[in-house]
Amino acid sequence: MDKKKSKNYNRIKLTLSISDSIINLVFVLVLLFCGFSVKMDHWISGLIGNEYLALFFFLFLLGILSSIITFPVGFCKDYLLEHRYKLSNQTIGQYFLEKAKGMMVVLPILLVMMSIFYFVLKNRPESWWIIFGTVIVFFSVLLSRLAPTLIFPLFYKFSELDNSDLREKIENLCNQTGMNLEGVFRFDMSKNTQKANAAFTGIGKSKRIILGDTLLGTLEDDEILAVLAHELGHFKRKHIWKGMFVGVLLNYLGLFLVDEIYTEYFLNFGPEKHSLAALPLIALLLSIFGMITGPLTNILSRKHEREADAFAAKFMQSPGPLISGLNKLSRQNLGDDDPHPVVEFLFYSHPSTRKRIERLSAFGLID
Repeated sequence: MDKKKSKNYNRIKLTLSISDSIINLVFVLVLLFCGFSVKMDHWISGLIGNEYLALFFFLFLLGILSSIITFPVGFCKDYLLEHRYKLSNQTIGQYFLEKAKGMMVVLPILLVMMSIFYFVLKNRPESWWIIFGTVIVFFSVLLSRLAPTLIFPLFYKFSELDNSDLREKIENLCNQTGMNLEGVFRFDMSKNTQKANAAFTGIGKSKRIILGDTLLGTLEDDEILAVLAHELGHFKRKHIWKGMFVGVLLNYLGLFLVDEIYTEYFLNFGPEKHSLAALPLIALLLSIFGMITGPLTNILSRKHEREADAFAAKFMQSPGPLISGLNKLSRQNLGDDDPHPVVEFLFYSHPSTRKRIERLSAFGLID
């Protein structure tokens, strides 16, 4: 792999991602502290009598404005950059079609969640954060259960893995670790990208393995099994449940801290907690909380990834297949094998490929 090429790709992608976050942050700051939020509230409240319709119109306007402002950066990151480095297979029409489908999926969920949020904030202003935090947990579990069968097929075509030999090996792998699956599926990842991926998705009876056709065309069977053994390592080490536990705690903690600050300052924007003009302050505070906790949760995630790598190497009785698989995936996805330590600390949920391979190469010397 051309290291300079991958470095440039990842540097540009990170720059665009950070720029997108900064633009959104500045947008909310201007909205709040230049008086636009208050003016919009007064205008919409005078135009629409129903509070919930007013809320939806307020969110609609904010969504349109935010989309217009952030579109150039997003288009550069998701379309132009991917084409420049020959990673995207999308035409311009397909790009906008996928965006439209994503919006059609997200919008109903967003409207339901915001309706519940607004109802709770209005009727339980002192305890809204714990009630809505519980709603978020419930919806997260529900979406995890339904996504593999209802949402993912809207974006990709799934079919039973037709390689019976590989399917049998995968099923044996899962049986040995006590993982019960609905099935092993391939999906047409190549319709959008040259990149490769595989994953365990769903919870309960919707649990399944999905393999991108780009991955099946690149990795050998033993490399695919090693990659899946890594994912099974997460299952055996209960990383999913540990991650969910930490996520739930941060969910409640974040909403609690936001409420403490919001209670002190919402009167600067409206007379009541559920005033439309004050709502962007909650979004701002949650964004700041996410920026602070993101690097901390990445520390835990990188620890889990190291443990899953070790599990896979032991389970496969050799680190070789996982090492070769990681190398191939990094080349195919134009991954940065050796990012700057600060960048890795702040933004990487996985250890760098170089560190993973060094650790796996010394497998006989580690736990």
